[in-house]
Amino acid sequence: MVSKNDIEKDYISRINLALKYIDNNLDFELSLESLSKMALYSPFHFHRIFKALVGETLHAYIIRKRIEKTASVLLHKRHISITELSLQYGFNSNASFTRAFKRFYGISPSEFRKENPDKFSKISTVESKNGQEIQVFEKYICNINNHLNWIKMHANIEIKEVPELKFASMTHFGVHGVENVFDRLLKWAKSKDLMKNPGTKMARIFHDSFKITDPNKVRMSICLLTNEPFIVKGEINAGIIKKSKSIVGHFEIAPDDFEKSWSSLFIWMNENGYKKAEEHPFEIYHNDFRENPEKKCIVDLHIPIE
Repeated sequence: MVSKNDIEKDYISRINLALKYIDNNLDFELSLESLSKMALYSPFHFHRIFKALVGETLHAYIIRKRIEKTASVLLHKRHISITELSLQYGFNSNASFTRAFKRFYGISPSEFRKENPDKFSKISTVESKNGQEIQVFEKYICNINNHLNWIKMHANIEIKEVPELKFASMTHFGVHGVENVFDRLLKWAKSKDLMKNPGTKMARIFHDSFKITDPNKVRMSICLLTNEPFIVKGEINAGIIKKSKSIVGHFEIAPDDFEKSWSSLFIWMNENGYKKAEEHPFEIYHNDFRENPEKKCIVDLHIPIE
């Protein structure tokens, strides 16, 4: 007899396929019919299960992901026009794109771009008013220096060629309950004798940016890095982190210091003239902080770069 738990894991596995496809095809048509067919559900059941697991309807999720993608482009690819963005991501006009964008961020795409210049530039932006130069980001530059000092005190940074990494993973949304997912994945790994290899590590991949996505909706893959064979079943996915050139920051930090460490590493990246690649940032853990005398995490933060 199939248990309720097995059914829920099957739901998660099929919805994960749809999530991956959506994220990789935001500039193509994404219909309920095609996605439900991919997940082997009727449109009615797919829509119901998707909302239950993801926390929003399929339509709302696709719109949000497209808006967040355009926000990222506005921040990092300033040569692309707003008209190009609206057409690329399926909006009928600049007006409809602007209305949708404003619902998410409270300002228009053009205002968003103006209010978010390259804040990590070594040279603070200045404006001229009545013949006087006004330092616009003086306070922010001070904040940059604080982050760079944090890096000096708490991290060793290297530019590395990172080999291809294979993993088993579970999907999680939001910042709450992450520790429980790590524990479930670890329990599964131990039951399959996957922890015997000393090279096996726990990791986390971020599919969304906290700069543009609500923290409660950020999608993560909680991972076990392993070259051992395993069966993909239920909520367990298989994936690969592609071979890449990465900025790797080695930290020994408290759990509450992760946000500051990530911000500092991205600032270090910009200050040193590197550009983030399309691949997602990820963390690799070298200990369980709960077993550390000082309750510190020994972790490598990876930013793939061009």
